[in-house]
Amino acid sequence: MSKVKEKPPEPLDFFIWTVEDVGLWLEEINLGSYRQIFKENGVNGEYLEGMSMFTTEQILRFIRKCHMKWGDFITLCKELRRIKVACLKGEQKVRRPWWAPSCLSVVFVKAAKRNRQSRVVSLKLEP
Repeated sequence: MSKVKEKPPEPLDFFIWTVEDVGLWLEEINLGSYRQIFKENGVNGEYLEGMSMFTTEQILRFIRKCHMKWGDFITLCKELRRIKVACLKGEQKVRRPWWAPSCLSVVFVKAAKRNRQSRVVSLKLEP
């Protein structure tokens, strides 16, 4: 029986990613070696979104806690920024999260489009 390849999570929904979604994303960006340690430390989408507000001390603590190489941390930040830019520009298709009932699809999509920019307020785009 062949194993079904897990589909990476939708970038638009990164702020509601589970620790499993983060693990799949790490595999996709060639940082899969950190999948288990991120899971052990409960790194989910909300945590990733909050990283932009980290102080230098918090960043260093995170790197130590996850045994990350500095270059890998830079890669993580670049990939996270790429996802945030895609969200801000509206390049990702809006879809309802798995936990929302299908009858709320239209409501969710409208709200998500309206709130898209507020979810990535910490991101500054260069002209």
